[in-house]
Amino acid sequence: MDANEFFPPHHGVSLRELAIRLGAELLDESAGDRSIRSIAPVGRAVEGQICYIMSRKSRDELETCRASAILCDASIRSIVPDHIPVLLCKAPMTAFAVAGAILHPKAMRPTPVTSAPPGISPAAYVDPTAKLEPGVEVEPMAVVGARVEIGAGTRIGAGSVIGADVKIGRDCTVASGASVIAALIGNNVIIHNGARIGQDGFGNAPGPKGMLKLVQIGRVIIQDNVEIGANTTIDRGAMDDTVIGEGTKIDNQVQVAHNVRIGRHCGIAAGVGIAGSTRIGDGVLIGGAAAINGHISIGDGVQLAAFSGVVGSVPAGAVYGGIPARPIKDFLREMAEKMAQSDERAKRKGEKNND
Repeated sequence: MDANEFFPPHHGVSLRELAIRLGAELLDESAGDRSIRSIAPVGRAVEGQICYIMSRKSRDELETCRASAILCDASIRSIVPDHIPVLLCKAPMTAFAVAGAILHPKAMRPTPVTSAPPGISPAAYVDPTAKLEPGVEVEPMAVVGARVEIGAGTRIGAGSVIGADVKIGRDCTVASGASVIAALIGNNVIIHNGARIGQDGFGNAPGPKGMLKLVQIGRVIIQDNVEIGANTTIDRGAMDDTVIGEGTKIDNQVQVAHNVRIGRHCGIAAGVGIAGSTRIGDGVLIGGAAAINGHISIGDGVQLAAFSGVVGSVPAGAVYGGIPARPIKDFLREMAEKMAQSDERAKRKGEKNND
């Protein structure tokens, strides 16, 4: 098993117990006492590790797999070699995610950067008017401002800044170097390194000598179980609130502008830019580097392909892609036609050169 000093292996969970916790069926009961200590990809998994497979396209990787168990569904059970115990389940990737959380709990959120005992570091500054419930941790060089309220089990990372009057719920993690101002944060929220929450949005009006800054007096509201990626920026509202809905996961280096409202359980990949006052429904998936115009609506369950340029509202359940974004079938058909035309031009040019 590869050594990993950052996220070392678990002391061991029996395969039988793991199957129960995953809601999976262990097909070979005689393997139930095997100890599972970590996760690995199929091709290089060894004894003590668990992996998963979802497609027959990965069949070749099974030739080098020496895992103590593999997660798969019934449709591909037959391709798994007999020497690898199978945990049968309907959603192997989901089960693998749960297994990873069990075996590597410290990797589920940013960890402390020092070995100091839990509590408030003497090298941190906590304003006397701040209210911290028991069990709050504040690491060195962090600053907790006036009248801040922080719930039990929350950790404020080294060098982070919590601005005046901010309220943060319980069991949250604000990682090193992040800043949170003008914000209300729910429970079990993860804010990764360098994220910027609550700075003023980009608003200017033309003046006699150039641009005049428009005041931004709104807030950021982040609901429960949200995760905000490293170096992501979420601007506070101009006069209303910027809202991130429950369970939404935002990747690194995403820009969320003022007054944007994002629904529940959305997934937003790295590099996305969302302009001001856009409304995004529940369960929306947005691919990397997509750009979304302001003052439009994205309906529930929409999927936007990576690098899309969304200029107008998108109806619920639609799948869009391209620049400008349009129904994905139209986009792919147009791309196929352009490629065919390009091939035809190249062919004619080659024939002409041969004459």
